[in-house]
Amino acid sequence: MAPVSILLNLLWIFIGGAWMAFGWLVAAVIMAVTIIGLPWARAAFNIAVYTLLPFGSRAVRRDELTGVSDVGTGPLGLIGNIIWFVLAGWWLALGHLITAVILAITIIGIPFAWAHLKLAGIALWPIGKVIVPA
Repeated sequence: MAPVSILLNLLWIFIGGAWMAFGWLVAAVIMAVTIIGLPWARAAFNIAVYTLLPFGSRAVRRDELTGVSDVGTGPLGLIGNIIWFVLAGWWLALGHLITAVILAITIIGIPFAWAHLKLAGIALWPIGKVIVPA
């Protein structure tokens, strides 16, 4: 990881990344406890790690990365994303949006606000995404 990414990630943790990563972790645990929610728990846990350290990584669709469609990127993934949106996606996206608005007030917070906006999009539709180095 580049030194700039390390610095941005450290600032990110203190400025709002830690509490949103905790929100993703709570969503992952709730989904895992229900047993039926294990596919969503895995996606939520991966994105919790990404939310904790977003600089130097990016989220891409798995089929765009591999060139092969799979369960998470096909019709079952669409159904899974709709269920995710209803159960947890909207409140995680709302948390990212509120944090982004608060951070965008200052010039220093604008890059962090932009990262929260990207994470809000991922919060709405996480199934079929994979985190890769930028």
